[in-house]
Amino acid sequence: MNPDQVKEHLRFAAELGVDGVSRDPAWRSRAEDRMTIGSEPDPHPIATRSEPASIPVSIAKNAAEALAAVRADIGDCTRCKLHRLGRTKIVFGVGNPNADLMFVGEAPGGDEDVQGIPFVGRAGQLLTKIIEAIELKREDVYIANVIKCRPPQNRNPEPDEVDTCEPFLFRQIEIIKPKVIVALGKFGAQTLLRTLDPISRLRGRVYEFRGAKLIPTFHPEYLLRNPASKREVWEDMKLVKKLLKSEV
Repeated sequence: MNPDQVKEHLRFAAELGVDGVSRDPAWRSRAEDRMTIGSEPDPHPIATRSEPASIPVSIAKNAAEALAAVRADIGDCTRCKLHRLGRTKIVFGVGNPNADLMFVGEAPGGDEDVQGIPFVGRAGQLLTKIIEAIELKREDVYIANVIKCRPPQNRNPEPDEVDTCEPFLFRQIEIIKPKVIVALGKFGAQTLLRTLDPISRLRGRVYEFRGAKLIPTFHPEYLLRNPASKREVWEDMKLVKKLLKSEV
C-alpha cells in the first residue's frame, strides 16, 4: 500500500469515528474472510411470511413521478394497526429517485415520526457521516425503511405489519433501480433476505436482491451504543464504494 492509499485508508476510518487500525494479521484476515462477494446466507425461512408478488410500477414520466404515485397510493394509510397506535406521520422515503445507492432501515423512530423523514435523529446524523465517508451526500442516495409508520415504543415491526407495508418498499426499489442496497441492522437485513441469521453473520458479504447488490451492516443506532463496531461498518462501506465503482 503506497502512502496515498494509507492516507485515504486512515481518512476513511476517521470519518466513521474509528480511532485507529489494528496491525494484528488475524484481525485483517477475519475482515477479508467476511468480505466474499457472491456468498449466500444459510437460509432459515420465516414461515409466517411469504414473498409477495411484484407490484408493477404505474406508467410515469420519470422515477420521481413514479415514487410520488406510490406515496399517493399509500395515502393516510390505515391498512395495518399502526395507524391507531400513536403514529403521527407516514415516513415514506427521501433522496435521489435515480440513486445508485439505497439504504433500507427498519422503521421510523420518534424524530422521524414527527418530521416525516427517515433517519433525522442521532442515528440519522451518524448515517450522514457514513454516507459522506464514501464521498457522497444524503441527496445523492435514497433512504427508506421496511415499515413506513413508527411502531409504539420503537418495538420491532410485527409480521402482519411487514406483510402489509413491505410491498411499498419493493415498489420503491423497482422504481429507483439502485446498484447497491445497504440493509441497516438486524431487522432490515433479515426481512429482505428472508432469514433468521444474526446480522453478525450476514454482514461482510454481498447478496443478490431484486437486481441490486445487497450489503447488510450494523444499524447506526447500534453503533451509538457499540462504537467499536464502527470498524466493521467501515469495512462494509469500503465494499459498497468498490461495488458502486464497478461496471459489473
